[in-house]
Amino acid sequence: MKKLIFLLALVPMLFACNSSSDSNVDYSAIANPMIGTDFTGNTYPGAQAPFGMVQLSPDNGLPGWDRIAGYFYPDSTIAGFSHTHLSGTGCGDLYDVSFMPVMLPAKVAEEPLGIHSKFSHDEEQASAGYYQVRLADYGINVELTATPRCGVQRYTFPEGDAAIILNLRKAMNWDFTDDTYLEVVDSQTVRGYRFSEGWCRDQRLYFYTHFSRPFEGVEIDSADVKKDDKVVGKSHIATFKYTTKKADEVVITTALSPVSMEGAEANFKAELPSGDFNEARDLARDMWNTALSKIEVIGGTDDQRAIFYTAMYHAMIAPTLFSDVDGGYRGPDGKNHKTDGWDNYCTFSIWDTFRAAHPLYTCIMPSRVKDMVQSFIAFYEQNGRLPVWNLWGGETDMMIGYHSAAVIAEAYLKGIEGFDAEKALEACVKTANLDEYRGIGQYKQQGFIGCDVVDPYNGDDWSLSRTLEYAFDDYCIARMAEKMGKKDIADEFYKRSQNYRNVYNPASTFMQPRLSNGEFEYPFNPDDYTKHICESNAWHYFWSVQHDIPGLIELVGGKERFIEKLDSMFTYNPSADADLPLFSTGMIGQYAHGNEPSHHVIYLYNKVGQPEKTQKYAAQVMRELYLNTPAGLCGNEDCGQTSAWYVFSAMGLYPVNPVSCEYEIGSPIFPEVRMHLENGKTFTVKANNVSAEHIYVKSATLNGKPLDRTFITHDEILAGGTLELEMK
Repeated sequence: MKKLIFLLALVPMLFACNSSSDSNVDYSAIANPMIGTDFTGNTYPGAQAPFGMVQLSPDNGLPGWDRIAGYFYPDSTIAGFSHTHLSGTGCGDLYDVSFMPVMLPAKVAEEPLGIHSKFSHDEEQASAGYYQVRLADYGINVELTATPRCGVQRYTFPEGDAAIILNLRKAMNWDFTDDTYLEVVDSQTVRGYRFSEGWCRDQRLYFYTHFSRPFEGVEIDSADVKKDDKVVGKSHIATFKYTTKKADEVVITTALSPVSMEGAEANFKAELPSGDFNEARDLARDMWNTALSKIEVIGGTDDQRAIFYTAMYHAMIAPTLFSDVDGGYRGPDGKNHKTDGWDNYCTFSIWDTFRAAHPLYTCIMPSRVKDMVQSFIAFYEQNGRLPVWNLWGGETDMMIGYHSAAVIAEAYLKGIEGFDAEKALEACVKTANLDEYRGIGQYKQQGFIGCDVVDPYNGDDWSLSRTLEYAFDDYCIARMAEKMGKKDIADEFYKRSQNYRNVYNPASTFMQPRLSNGEFEYPFNPDDYTKHICESNAWHYFWSVQHDIPGLIELVGGKERFIEKLDSMFTYNPSADADLPLFSTGMIGQYAHGNEPSHHVIYLYNKVGQPEKTQKYAAQVMRELYLNTPAGLCGNEDCGQTSAWYVFSAMGLYPVNPVSCEYEIGSPIFPEVRMHLENGKTFTVKANNVSAEHIYVKSATLNGKPLDRTFITHDEILAGGTLELEMK
């Protein structure tokens, strides 16, 4: 009991009491981590605490885009259980500190698979914070769970000669092992590190592992790591041997640290010194129930509830905790730093998550948002600019924009306190004025980025997308500066936010790439996926003016023309022989729900007096493109964005422009949803008569008074109360 009280103090946000929700519901069991492990979801089914540093999950053992998360549902092999993974990204990295239990002699295939076992989905299960599988070739049962900084594995063996293999050499996809270290501390303890290079540059991970039962022997294989014919480090594989009787158990607890082996040991001693698997599993279940119960759904089918709580679960996988129990973490400057009363976070897929995931956090966990903003500010102080897509303390420079500014501005405008707003605005302004970074100088000077200028960070130019993304971020900076009374900054960035107009071509009626000399590039086909547009075509990016929809309506020729173009977005289908890229999935006409630039478009009908079309398409996407199956996501999960879209939309709300602090009303899934807020109040959405046939809103009231608009505000949510929708 004392240990539990200590952990409650250690991670207070994970355990924030919520007496308003139904404490008898096991939300962790409703969530289905298998959703997204097939098709293009790229999720993993393993165990993690909410926003935890550890993502302990099985790896099939083979590389490939389908196995970016380490696991692909159609596969039939498992080659290890590693402690770090990315959720729903298109980037293959991490897979650190991989363990594999076997009965000797082990089953070995040619590399890259190596030592492995067959398994069956009939002998596998997963829930939030827990995973179990039976390794068919060895008769070993494997169970996984996690605390915020520790991965916990329980192996149940048959009788015979057993071994547990720790493979620090293995690397998959983009990852490369630079150097490792392994030290046997005693017959139950090892520690070490793995340094790697890949999408995450110069990643340094330290670990401390405790075995519940002394190993009877250990063999360590080491080899030189070479790059360009030069030895750069050592790789290690350790084999820990046991003689087991039937049903013998070994529990392995591995704590991680971004700082040192000593930091990992301190994390172990603070979070799970007993090494007790059942205690850890109960703790994980409690953490997830607290987190998932922040939104309580009433009614709906079992599948709808599973989809909803899995979406919440996926939205709380990342960002990930990146500081030790003493606050220590490694910064982008390669130096070790310490927090002061806040938790540091990394794994910010911000090009995706600024759209709905971060707005979700501002509603149900503003205290955590405060720490995320603190993390951005610290990153800026150590790196000279805000993060774009940071991972394990470093910058990957993946994707585009400076959307950290959008997240910071949204937090400030929604009244979230606990960070230095002056320093935060300074970071936004400086990042937006780095003339040598990805065309910002040309963007400032000419009002657009030329499509004849290659972006050195990705090899393409993505010029059209960068222009539009920068304009949105500039608007966010302007809003924040205006509220802070910084008129000069606000005026400058409001002016810059209108740069989207400079890439609109009235001749084509699309946003169109321009050459540096000002000419629009030809030939031009809005259906084409080109290097000038980021993972999209001109249909998708036409609508990326979330901050000025009235201006976009005026630009295209008025409301009726806007409606015609919006209708075409959903009815103009790609040709039958179109060679669509991986990220164009979940298609409705040209709308691609499988990728983020389209996510807000459905809700734009609200802006032109046709909310029934918003309701129609929102309901269609939710009911057809989100399923309670492994292939139940129509595109990459992308660290919570695809799922956050569903969480909001299932409640009947969506933040088209996060810094507007408004949420457009759509078509709810459930008869009632209660959002339990950190301020102790509850905001409820009731959808009377809702069903698959009744998806349209007939009338709306807010706290009993008629609502004559298609949105509600953040302040109205925070005040508590009830949005009541009559469905037809």
